[in-house]
Amino acid sequence: MARIVSCSLRIASISIPDNVPIAIATAIFVGAGIIIVFVVNLLWAQRILRALHPTIGWHRATSVVFDVLFILMFFTFLNNVITTVQTFYTLRPRTLFIDRALLLFGSTFLAIVSTLPILFVLLALALPRRSQSEKFGAGKLSTKIAVLLAGSALVTLGAWYRCGTSWVKPVPISKPLPGYFAKPCFYIFNFGVEILTLYLYAFARVDLLFHVPDGAKGPGSYEGRDDAKLVDDDRNDATSLRTLEATSSPPSMAMIAESHDKDTTREV
Repeated sequence: MARIVSCSLRIASISIPDNVPIAIATAIFVGAGIIIVFVVNLLWAQRILRALHPTIGWHRATSVVFDVLFILMFFTFLNNVITTVQTFYTLRPRTLFIDRALLLFGSTFLAIVSTLPILFVLLALALPRRSQSEKFGAGKLSTKIAVLLAGSALVTLGAWYRCGTSWVKPVPISKPLPGYFAKPCFYIFNFGVEILTLYLYAFARVDLLFHVPDGAKGPGSYEGRDDAKLVDDDRNDATSLRTLEATSSPPSMAMIAESHDKDTTREV
């Protein structure tokens, strides 16, 4: 949907080149649609990490790291939108310099974020495992890893292309655009890699591949069990067993003697 809007706005911007709001919307939507894929890739990388290393993946610090990344991505997107709009309505060199610095930060940060799923998965594979991996979703874990690495590699290629071309010194209007700004490069590294990624995810049925149970929380919850709850159940069972043993223990010598005295009294 985001890419349909982007292409529609590009056609409208070419048809009406003097319309500034359409040009602004076009610039925003070109870089906005792919952020959803970045978020999804990070979520899937987190699930693979939790499946391979439940203790690390479900640790509070790890969850905080991912939450901070999502928050920073949101504010980076807002930063890119605000600075893009401002560049169209100001001619002050100082303001334009600041806007360019903020846009460079945004493109660089998003390029780094696009690479993180690959790094997280490789780190999870490199760390020694203390237990068997937890199963979640349909298919093998190796299939999940292959699909995520392939999709992340494609969107990372486009993200670093946008980042690299942003850092290049702007070309004056009087000079022709360099080759890396040509239409083939633009459509291949922006829309082309995204289309390949979406088709890959659609054919792989990622909705089934990366599915986890509702309310999954803590080690073992991906497989429908809760390790913390199991420990509590074991403790409760042990307590109940000790209570049962105490109530059903053999009678003591004092109890036997008392019973014998009562029987003797009845006979007399």
